[in-house]
Amino acid sequence: MDKIIHATAAEGYVKMAVVTARDTVQRAREIHGCSPTASAALGRTLCAASLLGESLKEEKASLTIRINGGGPIGSVVAVSDSQGYVRGYVDDPHVDPPLRSDGKLNVGAAVGRDGMLTVSRDIGLKEPYIGSTELVSGEIAEDLTAYLLSSEQVPSACALGVLVDTDSSIKAAGGFLVQLMPGADEALIDRLEDNIFMMDQLTTVLAEDGAEAMFAQVLKGMEYHLVGESPVGYRCGCSRERVEQALVSIGPEELRHMADEGKPVDVSCQFCNTLYTFTPGELQSLIREPEEAEENI
Repeated sequence: MDKIIHATAAEGYVKMAVVTARDTVQRAREIHGCSPTASAALGRTLCAASLLGESLKEEKASLTIRINGGGPIGSVVAVSDSQGYVRGYVDDPHVDPPLRSDGKLNVGAAVGRDGMLTVSRDIGLKEPYIGSTELVSGEIAEDLTAYLLSSEQVPSACALGVLVDTDSSIKAAGGFLVQLMPGADEALIDRLEDNIFMMDQLTTVLAEDGAEAMFAQVLKGMEYHLVGESPVGYRCGCSRERVEQALVSIGPEELRHMADEGKPVDVSCQFCNTLYTFTPGELQSLIREPEEAEENI
């Protein structure tokens, strides 16, 4: 079962969250038909969104991470609710550049480095809170760390990983986020940096030892306490009613044109590929003239 686990250390000056997401990323791979590199890019972003989204306080809040570095994969998008359940997509799920010189998947080449990472938090206000930073590497974890420091002034360390098996299935996926609270001692920062530098490869720890082992390696030499865990997964909130609302929003003129063509219209959800079909009669019934729309407000 995929989950997020939380811990605190150093008398509360260090907070750490670990997400395990093998099933989540496998589901995304199956939905979108991702290549190994696209699976890694989307999977890392889903893990990041889950870690950040689950920290939202408002029950119906949501968080969106959008990455576009000018690479062949196009945009990478992941959306999380306040429980850490996620959904996402990439523009081109078939992109699969050659491996890096160290034999690892070249996510940076697929995503590109000439662009932005944008995080949008919708907490129910009139406008969402949006922050952006320029990409550092296109490898996503480094980019997210840079975003947290520059846009939210939170000293953080982030690691994200997806291990793709020889049959393109997902063998392991997950990540961690460590954040320092105000007043943290410099020696504490140095210790964390040393621990993270010396730790085993993230996906190896996940595949062989499990999520709890990450706490032991990252927080080595510190007294830490696990303070809770919660399930996460891949969840899309689309419905026929929501698609109808989206169709209404394009306006009566366009809807009338679509209905007059006399052919059914298929609308596919970007996140889960569910197909919704509307007959010409159903499209006609969705037409709302401006006066009628104002009456329904």
